[in-house]
Amino acid sequence: MKESYSKYSAKDDLLWLILRPWIFIPRILYIFLTFIFLFLRILFQGNSKNKNVQKNLSKYLFDVITDLGPCFIKLGQALSTRPDLIRQDWLTELTNLQDNLPAFDHKIALKIIEEELGSPANELFEEFPDSPIASASLGQVYKAKINNSYLAVKVQRPNLYFLIRRDVVILRFLGTFLSPLLPLNIGVGIGEIIDEFGKALFDEIDYQKEAENALKFANLFKENSNIFIPKLEKQFSSKRIITTSWIDGVKLRDRALLEENNLIPSSFIKTCVISGLQQLFEFGYFHADPHPGNMFALKGGNADCGNLAYVDFGMMDTITNSDRITLIKAIVHIINEEYYLLAEDFQKLGFLTREQDLQKLVEPLKEVLGGSLGAEVGNFNLKNVTDKFSKLMYSYPFRVPSRFALIIRAVVSQEGLALRLDPEFKILKIAYPYIAKKLLTDNSEEILEILLEVVFDKKGQLQIEKVESLLNILFKDSENLNSDLIPVANAGLKLFVSKKGSEVRKNLLLSLIKDEKLEFTDAKKLLGLIRDTFSPLNIAKSAVQNIISTV
Repeated sequence: MKESYSKYSAKDDLLWLILRPWIFIPRILYIFLTFIFLFLRILFQGNSKNKNVQKNLSKYLFDVITDLGPCFIKLGQALSTRPDLIRQDWLTELTNLQDNLPAFDHKIALKIIEEELGSPANELFEEFPDSPIASASLGQVYKAKINNSYLAVKVQRPNLYFLIRRDVVILRFLGTFLSPLLPLNIGVGIGEIIDEFGKALFDEIDYQKEAENALKFANLFKENSNIFIPKLEKQFSSKRIITTSWIDGVKLRDRALLEENNLIPSSFIKTCVISGLQQLFEFGYFHADPHPGNMFALKGGNADCGNLAYVDFGMMDTITNSDRITLIKAIVHIINEEYYLLAEDFQKLGFLTREQDLQKLVEPLKEVLGGSLGAEVGNFNLKNVTDKFSKLMYSYPFRVPSRFALIIRAVVSQEGLALRLDPEFKILKIAYPYIAKKLLTDNSEEILEILLEVVFDKKGQLQIEKVESLLNILFKDSENLNSDLIPVANAGLKLFVSKKGSEVRKNLLLSLIKDEKLEFTDAKKLLGLIRDTFSPLNIAKSAVQNIISTV
């Protein structure tokens, strides 16, 4: 009999569980006692230098999370991407949470296939294996064959809707109850954050919605030759079954494994991060679960950008255009060390209340972000800033808006994935040039407005040092110089002569007038900066590099 699902509702689901005390009370006691025993074991054995003790402890941690079920496995998966937070010997075990969980009974899987698709698996496919090739938190995957092509058939775990509904309610209850004890102000909105997690999980167990997500995601990246999305097989998909083309690739979980397959880890890091930035800042639609089990390195590509495949589109989310633009502004304000404006960005995004005195946050923000960046943006990583922000959030009324819960999860998971492949990875070393290029090549009204804020101050005067900083971020290394110089030069020229460029031309002319006199000093500096950056030699190098990259 097919399971019937409904949308997540915090009030309705809480009422549903409270009216079933024979389910609620034993489960909450079991979770509470399980975590007490886990805490005690970590307390007494966590610092042991005995390898066998740590191996047994990591196995125990894996077993605890697995036993608690899908909701807790999802939380464990997020931890499994953070080598900077979790011991390496524990991390190895937790990585199994991504796609190496205990499988459910094969006979049950066959029964679900027949119920959902109307025929037995051996009639639908030329070949169907006797066991899954991978097993994750919500389903298990079979490698089936039809018309001489292999397909990935994902079958949902039985009774999943009940398990998730029950445990999300309990997580919300525990989170709300324990929030005053948390060391951060994140506890203020923890109920809303768990609501976002619950909504995402309820969407994720609807494979018909996942199929729609996959088609939408594929369409967004159709012009990107480095990103591959498996083809959806609609005739073999339903609410609890989703079938796609088979991906022949290497999972992004281990540097050595990539190198064994003659793949360059750094090339996949760049593709991964750039595609993530595109999702947030261009498409406004992003993959919220980018752990190594959902991303594959493919053959092809080049040493700069490797070919990458995304799978599993159950947990997706959107970001509003307003939030997207404000985030870009926030990054620009960090680059320019404009901490009052950055505080305004936080306020607009909802991390600070409207009543907060922003001037009081200027020095603390400078201490947290200025010290982390220093003279070299590559020295920035989220873990360093998170550690410092924890103190800031304790002292000031910062809170995490619920709509940012999945965005933060995605960004943190993606940085964690990159750190697994390269412990020295710094996310802003890629993110800053991306934002700089976007400002210099995207001629949309919103981005043009941000660019004008960078180039001209409030009095309309040229800010040469900020223009120079922007160009330095993009062109300070030969790699970006070669690939981006011509696109930036073309975009800048088109903007300057276009109708949209009228504001740039007007401000540029006004900037020449100081004290009712013409002043060409800043204009000369700007021309010199442009001449040095876009010299004939650099343009020639860029053209050659672009030709080589297309061969």
